[in-house]
Amino acid sequence: MNALQPTPMLRNALLLDGLLSGVTGLLLVLAAGWLGAFLELPRLLLLVAGSALLPFAALLVWLSNRAEISRQVIWAVIAVNLIWVLDSLLLLVIGWVSPNLFGYCFVITQALAVGLLAGLQWLGLKHSSAAVI
Repeated sequence: MNALQPTPMLRNALLLDGLLSGVTGLLLVLAAGWLGAFLELPRLLLLVAGSALLPFAALLVWLSNRAEISRQVIWAVIAVNLIWVLDSLLLLVIGWVSPNLFGYCFVITQALAVGLLAGLQWLGLKHSSAAVI
């Protein structure tokens, strides 16, 4: 396994991503009906997205507390985040949904936040050192 000792930056990026994903997931699951109406986004889309975020959030918080982390696992987290960003933007560009202005702002803002977290995770990965065996 290609393990590394994560820098505080990588740990904090994983933890922040986990906490924000957990809060967002809970919000989307618990308030899907209200948010769907307010943002003019499909309730089912919000429920599925929120449900997907909860286990991802738990994984990120767990990873942030590991003494060593597989480099491949961090790359997978970064890839999942980048796919989330692309899917969020494609959702709007392709026209799969027709949200109102608040819905557009919500989707774009969360995509930018996830992209920023992926960038921080990449920087943290770049500066982390190989684990001593």
